[in-house]
Amino acid sequence: MEVFVGMLPCSQYTYVKAVLSQKREDTIGCLVACLDYMGGVPQAIVCDNLKAAVTKGHKYAPIINKSLKDFALHYNCVIDPARPYHPTDKALVEGAVKLVYQRIYYPLSKQTFFSLESLNDAIGELLKDYNDYLFAHGGYSRRQEFIDVERHLLSPLPEHPYSMRYYNRAKVQYTSHVWLNADNNYYSVPYRFQGQHVQVQYNQDIVEIFHNYERIAIHKRCYKAGHYTTVGEHMPPASQFFMKWNPDYFLGQAEKLGPAVHAYIDRLFTQYAYPQHGYKQSQGILALAKQYGPQRLEAACHRGMSFPKSGYHTIERILRKGLDLWVETDEPELSIPAHKNIRGKENYI
Repeated sequence: MEVFVGMLPCSQYTYVKAVLSQKREDTIGCLVACLDYMGGVPQAIVCDNLKAAVTKGHKYAPIINKSLKDFALHYNCVIDPARPYHPTDKALVEGAVKLVYQRIYYPLSKQTFFSLESLNDAIGELLKDYNDYLFAHGGYSRRQEFIDVERHLLSPLPEHPYSMRYYNRAKVQYTSHVWLNADNNYYSVPYRFQGQHVQVQYNQDIVEIFHNYERIAIHKRCYKAGHYTTVGEHMPPASQFFMKWNPDYFLGQAEKLGPAVHAYIDRLFTQYAYPQHGYKQSQGILALAKQYGPQRLEAACHRGMSFPKSGYHTIERILRKGLDLWVETDEPELSIPAHKNIRGKENYI
């Protein structure tokens, strides 16, 4: 369990939130919630040198990670990390942490919370009192000082809150798609980029694909594993025929050849988690009708239904070896002939 503390320098107006970790998702989520609580955006945010914010700390030129840079760009502000081992760069918030422990953490230390939400609700109630607490030397509170002095200096919040972005490097496949391993699915890019490396940037809503810092494709994010998100214009002219491939297309072609072919290909699709895995096998099975004829293919599929799984090689082997031409006959039941050396059950009593 970690505690995020953020404050404005003049009024010392403070925001506190409990989170599970110091990972990027939690850190940026706290920053988003803090700015929303403040009701505006400061010109600069001074942060600590935690790994979720700084890729490489430096006294003069720290390297900020991509996610935090994107966050700053979204809110039109600057990220200015404190120097390593210089707590005086953020002395106000260091002092605020001590006060938060005294006035918020300690009163809650003897209570038990069963969810992060309930803990933050309790923190929020004490935080109101903390910001309304009157300073001894001035007779005013943090909230009053914030309203009088700082609030009008903050820039307005953007229309939409920041959504965490992720970054991947991928190679464009020769199907003109890139694979997004986070969701185990595929997104199309223009075919001229086949074989080249691209950068995939995505958040919870969209997927953007860049090549040499130029965006070449944008898609709505799909969470269905194994799904192909394809724009027709991205496909090369010779491949646009394959755009109509789907299970209904192959089942429609199979129905023209016979009920057994239809049933066999239907089972082929049901045995795969992703229908795309059955497209090429279905195409191959249907193509066997040109070589062996529809009648033999229908007979081969009827015989193939006795096997536990459907597959192209099963039907091809049946046709190649002529097993579809075999006529099943009722063979006589084999029995052991009577013989004087065979004893009956009475000999084992």
